[in-house]
Amino acid sequence: MRFVLLIAFLLLFPSAALTAEAPLVTDAQVADWIRLPAGFEMRIFARGLFGPRFMTIGPDRELYVSIPRVGWVVRLSDNDGDGKADRVSRVVEGLDRPHGLAFFQGKLYVAGTEKIWRVDSFRGGRDEAAKTTTIVDKLPNGGRGHWTRTILFGSDGKLYVSIGSSCNVCQEKDPRRAAIVRYNPDGSGEEIFAAGLRNSVGIAWHPATRELWGTDNGRDWLGDDHPPEEANVIRQGKNYGWPHCFGNRIPDPDFGAQARCEKTEPPVVTFPAHSAPLGLAFYTGKQFPPEYQGDFFVALHGSWNRSTKIGYKVVRVRLDRGEPKQAEDFATGWLRHEKDRDVVWGRPVDLAVAPDGSLFLSDDHAGLIYRVSYKGKP
Repeated sequence: MRFVLLIAFLLLFPSAALTAEAPLVTDAQVADWIRLPAGFEMRIFARGLFGPRFMTIGPDRELYVSIPRVGWVVRLSDNDGDGKADRVSRVVEGLDRPHGLAFFQGKLYVAGTEKIWRVDSFRGGRDEAAKTTTIVDKLPNGGRGHWTRTILFGSDGKLYVSIGSSCNVCQEKDPRRAAIVRYNPDGSGEEIFAAGLRNSVGIAWHPATRELWGTDNGRDWLGDDHPPEEANVIRQGKNYGWPHCFGNRIPDPDFGAQARCEKTEPPVVTFPAHSAPLGLAFYTGKQFPPEYQGDFFVALHGSWNRSTKIGYKVVRVRLDRGEPKQAEDFATGWLRHEKDRDVVWGRPVDLAVAPDGSLFLSDDHAGLIYRVSYKGKP
């Protein structure tokens, strides 16, 4: 009831901050529950965000966050530099499940389930709506669960869009499904960049090689430990297996064929089955110790169809001369074991490196944005 009343209040008074009501989680609890490497600290940057998902840093050095549940994109400002958002501005609203965010030539682009918009002007006040232009219309609809669309602009000036499958495992009729699709900035020139990616929610450019990397969620209902989740280097014209193969070219029991699998690209990193890797970010800041430079972080959203829960954490993948090693825990504790039961109080979604070198992390379960900073060894 409190949530319903708060939504009604914000609809009646749009200038009200989204942080008008704090969740139950406090900084003290985060410090107590979350385990980080020595010298790191996590604090709540913003709260009460109704399911924050993907993030990007704007040209103004502010943090922009999508809130699909209510159709908003918000800007979080830390004007006094204390590591906490003191203002949350709703810059665009009324969108259908906005998820992926990207800036290009000073303009914000937003990906919904079936459309991609360019935001030509932000919402300026209570009665002033943002001005948007639909760049891409009629993307494949949400299907069964894979409704998110993530976007990036490449150094080639092209718009890259990740579109998940319509099913757990099936033969798709629309080739844009389970693929990375590429467009010109005005939405023209649609082409399939890479295929066989069941649900690559997180995509990012490698800072040195400029190759596209992405997480991928494997199929369900093959038991607790199969198939592995993946991180891939996504190259033009390549196929990454789904629905015919998973992992290191292993044939799917329903659709697989060894001859087909031999022509697919294996993952560069694997994660435990059902851990649900979403956002990933290469660390390019200067605040963390030098050995973190160029490594990447992945948010594991956590399992839903496993007999014992797994995931609910952030992992770090070290790169050794460009080659990724196996993932290691970086931030854990959103899955707690209390009185012989598992308690999930948060679910990591996306990561973004802040201008000061700290690391932002969204949590769509607790409604929080965290800020991870390095304070030095005690």
